[in-house]
Amino acid sequence: MVLLDGFHALKHALRFEADVRVVISSDKGSVLTLADELAEDLTNRFGDLVTEVSAETFRDLVPRVHPTQVAGLAVRPDLQRNLEHLTRAPRPAPIVVLENPRNLGNVGAVVRLAAGFGAAGVVTTGDMDPWHPNVVRAAAGLHYATAVESLPLDDLPPGPVYALDPDGDDIRSVALPDDALLAFGSERHGISPELRKRATKLVALPMRPQVSSYNLATSVAMALFHWGGPTPAP
Repeated sequence: MVLLDGFHALKHALRFEADVRVVISSDKGSVLTLADELAEDLTNRFGDLVTEVSAETFRDLVPRVHPTQVAGLAVRPDLQRNLEHLTRAPRPAPIVVLENPRNLGNVGAVVRLAAGFGAAGVVTTGDMDPWHPNVVRAAAGLHYATAVESLPLDDLPPGPVYALDPDGDDIRSVALPDDALLAFGSERHGISPELRKRATKLVALPMRPQVSSYNLATSVAMALFHWGGPTPAP
């Protein structure tokens, strides 16, 4: 099960057909008011799903109370379903690969970007769970709008690997194919030697001298924006 913490996480999960099993709030009236203002298409769904509990009970059940005072539980998508989505061909949009990410909030921001750009999915390597409650919270529940999975580096979906690296070609001179794997390393260490060996091409983001790095989510946004833009001139 996945903790959907806050109104926006629930809103997006419902819009993208998550199997939401239970929703609680310490103030059902305020949740329905929010739905009327921000998600009128879901007001009736919230009305049917939300069970009001005491503020004390809510605090006991939810580790960190969201300002919107609502939380729910939904079924996590099946691994096989995600793998089928990630490996389908032809793929209409790139997959974002995060190599061994460490910051939960950054991963959530990347999932939110991937969903907004229509990326085919987000794959992480390493021991971080990309469905951790803090990641889902930072992504505003948009895990359900794309495919999010953790895989070993050797089991990445098929496709050419375009790895972001300061020594690569300027990304503005490169056309990123729809079936690309856009791979990002850590802000401190960059991509690993193993990922570098697998890369089809190294590409670099434009950056002013003496600026050391961009935030991970910013880098992903720049790469996805470039992919979705006009094809560079030869």
